[in-house]
Amino acid sequence: MSLLLSPSSGLLAPAMPWETTEWFNSDPLNLAQLHGRVVVLEAFQMLCPSCVSHALPQAVRLSRAFGDELAVVGLHTVFEHHQAMTPTSLKAFLHEYRIPFPVGVDALRSAHPAPVTFSRYRMQGTPTTVLIDRDGMLRGQKLGPVDDMSLASAVTRLLDGAVPPAVCAVDGTCT
Repeated sequence: MSLLLSPSSGLLAPAMPWETTEWFNSDPLNLAQLHGRVVVLEAFQMLCPSCVSHALPQAVRLSRAFGDELAVVGLHTVFEHHQAMTPTSLKAFLHEYRIPFPVGVDALRSAHPAPVTFSRYRMQGTPTTVLIDRDGMLRGQKLGPVDDMSLASAVTRLLDGAVPPAVCAVDGTCT
């Protein structure tokens, strides 16, 4: 579990802005547009086995289960195999896997191998699930598969406002 908190005050940290180059299933999105909504950001690569087998199907289920109450957003964050994971390939992938939610393509900097948003969130790989509350504060972040019930519990607590001003971990616990 990786949670980003203000090191000195123990307060929540604002979620960092996303830097994307292209969007699928949506007009371009940013966190300001989603203010007032709970957001699940699912960072993935289409050649990542755990992303394809677990994280993306889970994100689709979340999107269907919570509907408009929850903003589920995909972030295609490519840090390897760049030539194989082009926007054209991603468009076909999203169609074939029936991904209904917005998906942004994480921007790359020519001098740095890791994508911009991936780096801002200090991600270590994919899949990475990120929880952002209605006020745009980072509430949880986890690399790897997340249990369905734990994630649904954490999302429900954020939606219900039952989370004290602290961190709600992706495993459903809040401190």
